[in-house]
Amino acid sequence: MKQPIEILQQYWGFDRFRPLQEEIIQSVLDKRDTLALLPTGGGKSICYQVPALCQEGICIVVSPLIALMKDQVENLQKRQAPAAAIYSGMAYRDIDRILDNCVYGNIKLLYLSPERLTTELAKVRISKMKVNLLAVDEAHCISQWGYDFRPPYLRIAETRELIPDVPILALTATATPEVVTDIQEKLSFRQQHVFRQSFERKNLAYAVLQEEGKAQKLIDILQRVKGSGIVYARNRRGTKDLASLLQRNGISADFYHAGLESEERSRKQDEWIAGKRRIMVSTNAFGMGIDKPDVRVVVHLELPNSLEAYFQEAGRAGRDEQKAYAVLLYNESDRRNLEYQFEQSFPELEEVRRTYRALGSYFQLAIGAGESQSFDFDIVQFAQTYQLNMVRTFHCLKLLEQAGWIVLTESVFIPSSLLILVDKDTLYDYQLRHPKMDKLLKAILRTYQGAFSHPIHLREGQLAKFLKISLIELRKALEKLQQDQIIDYQPQKDTPQIIFVKERVDADNLQLDRKLYEFRKQGQHERIRRAISYAETPVCRSRQLLQYFGESDAPKCGICDVCTGRTQSEVSTSDFERYKDKIQLLLKREPLSLEQIVESFAPKRQEQVLKTLEYLLDEGFLEQQGEKLGWNEGTD
Repeated sequence: MKQPIEILQQYWGFDRFRPLQEEIIQSVLDKRDTLALLPTGGGKSICYQVPALCQEGICIVVSPLIALMKDQVENLQKRQAPAAAIYSGMAYRDIDRILDNCVYGNIKLLYLSPERLTTELAKVRISKMKVNLLAVDEAHCISQWGYDFRPPYLRIAETRELIPDVPILALTATATPEVVTDIQEKLSFRQQHVFRQSFERKNLAYAVLQEEGKAQKLIDILQRVKGSGIVYARNRRGTKDLASLLQRNGISADFYHAGLESEERSRKQDEWIAGKRRIMVSTNAFGMGIDKPDVRVVVHLELPNSLEAYFQEAGRAGRDEQKAYAVLLYNESDRRNLEYQFEQSFPELEEVRRTYRALGSYFQLAIGAGESQSFDFDIVQFAQTYQLNMVRTFHCLKLLEQAGWIVLTESVFIPSSLLILVDKDTLYDYQLRHPKMDKLLKAILRTYQGAFSHPIHLREGQLAKFLKISLIELRKALEKLQQDQIIDYQPQKDTPQIIFVKERVDADNLQLDRKLYEFRKQGQHERIRRAISYAETPVCRSRQLLQYFGESDAPKCGICDVCTGRTQSEVSTSDFERYKDKIQLLLKREPLSLEQIVESFAPKRQEQVLKTLEYLLDEGFLEQQGEKLGWNEGTD
């Protein structure tokens, strides 16, 4: 077995690990179940990639994000580390071939979506693999306490029965204390074992700016803060409009969202990473898995619906540990928008049943059929076909997903594939009889190796350009070869997928847990409330975020808008003494949360009360008691 530092140097060219990476790697090499809490940009993937390459066998990585899996595999392959991924929408023969390579070949890391992990095909092959580690990325998805619960994660523990002696490594950048406990229970940890790096980012200055004219303020920020940046907007149309506005103001910018063609998304992403475009204006589809350490500023034009989402997106700034800024532009409409979105997010269960019934009809699935089947899915066409409200339909689908009936994936780009079905003599004869196809077939045979023995992936754009024909003409020619049974051609696609996790049932018999529905609804309402509180409470931004993630003794950062006085709220001496006396009386009765204390005062006083509380905390008058505050008797 090679030493971890040798692997790090060989494949990544680094001479040392980041904080906690080495300890986490050693823990899994010692066969210990391990939970690693590392902030965004903390190098989570190294923690399973290095031990996978240190030892014999294969590491299975479970990840819910297809785009992230594909990026990881491409990056590993560039480093000459054998890796593969299996996800929804792939042809059965490709899945079968990859699983065979994992059993009999030299694949070192296999990325699987959670719903693929527990299929019968995968389970049979995994039982034959020499697995050295089971890694679970985005592990917070297993917890119903979390902001991004995904039911297929609950079945990951079943895989442990196939590989009982293999350790598990769970990784996340966003976990509250309840979620930390839940992850370990749901993954059947043999013992609790957590590595926790503080989520504090000393180089990242958070700011919340109350602004009515957000676009003009954005221009002002980007003109003052030099370097690369990301601007997060709520919808697709807004990304394009904002990028145009920035360009008109002399700021190099582009836009990005999941509705763009795959090749265009890749081009935009590559140009931004290479510094050819300074600012990327995007929906939250952008940023996962992108390794660009020198992002100097991340600006949110709207408040996300959870602090987990905000922390992860803002944390893409300053990964090089140099000074960077995370700015939220906020006004009263953000609160109203979040409250409206919340109402839309939880349609009545009868509406969810109607959507499920329409899905069955749309895909012409019989009752009792469909289990583990995946289908290309266009939500716009689906909603139009059944005259459904598209936004509410999306949320109905998400509720069906959380109830464990379906999985709705992001857009998946799968390149076209081609397999020659005839022998060389028959193909040569066909070329003589069809001279128009001869040039195309020769180009394929010269450019791609192995088309007679296994499916090859075609780069259609490059092939059409080489042949000096349009993409439409190329695809028509490939379809003609398919009709003539010369090739097996699977066209490329770039669409979301719907997977039926269970066989279709009559919608009247669809089991939807009302209690779980109410639990999720209440949890989401609380997350929105905490996000709004972050934006509206003039207390150190870093401290608020860290306390949310369980770091109760978090220090003031000294560099956020509150700490630097950008957000002012002066308190007179007489008011301070009055507030202090009342807070002391309240806390001598019982410990209270920050919100409970503040709500004991009239709304017009609350901003000054928060300033008073901040001072009392700094000076030791108050002490943290779990998630609540108590009065420090030693200061009387």
